Amino acid sequence: MSDTYPYPIARVGLIGGGQLGRMIVRAAKQLDCTTVVLDPVENSPAGQIATRQIVGGYHDASRIRELAADCDVLTFELENIDADTLAGLEAEGHPVHPSADVLKTIQDKLVQKQFLQDNGIPTSPFEAVERPSVEQFEAFGYPLVQKARRGGYDGRGVAVMKTAEAFDQNLPVPSLIERFVEAEKEIAILVARNPRGEVATYPAVEMCFRPGENVLDLLLAPADIDTATQAEAEAIAVKTVEALQGVGIFGVEMFVQRNGEVLVNEIAPRTHNSGHHTIEANVTDQFEQHLRAILGLPLGSTEALSPAAMLNLLGAPGESGRPVLRGLEEALAIPGVCLHLYGKATTSPFRKMGHITILDHDTATAKAKAMRVRDTIEIGAEETP
Repeated sequence: MSDTYPYPIARVGLIGGGQLGRMIVRAAKQLDCTTVVLDPVENSPAGQIATRQIVGGYHDASRIRELAADCDVLTFELENIDADTLAGLEAEGHPVHPSADVLKTIQDKLVQKQFLQDNGIPTSPFEAVERPSVEQFEAFGYPLVQKARRGGYDGRGVAVMKTAEAFDQNLPVPSLIERFVEAEKEIAILVARNPRGEVATYPAVEMCFRPGENVLDLLLAPADIDTATQAEAEAIAVKTVEALQGVGIFGVEMFVQRNGEVLVNEIAPRTHNSGHHTIEANVTDQFEQHLRAILGLPLGSTEALSPAAMLNLLGAPGESGRPVLRGLEEALAIPGVCLHLYGKATTSPFRKMGHITILDHDTATAKAKAMRVRDTIEIGAEETP
């Protein structure tokens, strides 16, 4: 035998106990890795099934160090965490993947855009904004998008302004403004890279966003793009992750313009909503692939086994409290439907509570079934007396 591994294979420390962490923990069990989760919410979705949970905040240096002391490698499922403590741990010899430097680049959306520009990666024109002003926004030109430099996700920290009359919607924080892209499609490519520089990519997927909330509503795999656009998008995504020297899995979100040009929108240095379908639809799902990458194992096949549609299950508008499922039996009676619930104790409007993947022989049929599911199943809240 050419190599020998301990049993369990590794002790993985995970900062963040949400749904992405939950699915990473499930994949870790398949690889016989133990997992310790750090999250401020006791009995978090990932903590429910992990080997152990440490209750603590994402910026609590002492709790992060406690996590590191009990694990062989650290990783994370969200960006809003203490990168300085991770950098200190790296300097002391604790493996952290993706690295603290990568995290710092991604955490600040202005630094991220400058990174793209400096590395010749196509992205929309942008400017830094210290304090929003009518004059700067008008000089830059409408339509534009304003993004908070830190803390934004799932549509938060983003303001789309089509005309000058929308300036009152500005975000009064350090930010950037960028050209609004009239995209024909929004796509994403997952890229995995291990410490040896081995790279694997997944086929591009098409992302459809919920109007108003800017939350991913529906995903179609594969994306309906030609082979040249697929090849260009894949090359750009790989170039991006290699420029970062990233280790782990990365979601590279892109715009496909009407002239066929591909622009990078944002990078996620972690497992990503655009890869949930891979659990059923690909040989190696994104969560196992992330673990393979950060543990220095050979990357798995990304071959698609089936076309798929993925639908986020969001909390019903106007309902908050203990979750209740409506229409479950009718939804599960549709052939090809695969249900994933995240174990969250409470629901609120548009909160991600789960997802459904629909497998079929073609994406058009899978999409049609997804529309039926969306009209059928609902996650609301129990009525309180």
